[in-house]
Amino acid sequence: MSTEWLTLAEVAEATGEPVGRVHRFLDDRHLVGSRRDGPLKVPAVFLVEGRPLPSLRGTVIVLQDAGFSDDELIDWLMDPEPSIGVAPIEALLAGRKSEVRRVAQTLA
Repeated sequence: MSTEWLTLAEVAEATGEPVGRVHRFLDDRHLVGSRRDGPLKVPAVFLVEGRPLPSLRGTVIVLQDAGFSDDELIDWLMDPEPSIGVAPIEALLAGRKSEVRRVAQTLA
């Protein structure tokens, strides 16, 4: 799945929150970002109606517990997952968090 990547300033603008609060979203795992192309950026698809996708945090924690780095878990969320039939982020956006987390737990 392709998505736009947002800088922290752009996330702040999209959420109406100060950049310090965006850092808190990252620290608390409500959002996850990558520095693969320079400055830290967050996939835009992780935001819904100007807020972090609620089901993202628990899924990120499950993937971290399975040993995934931030880059690896972003890739897993964005790439099609055969056992789900779509990219896990698409399933999360469709309200299928239990299914996504069940699959994520098998990756440990």
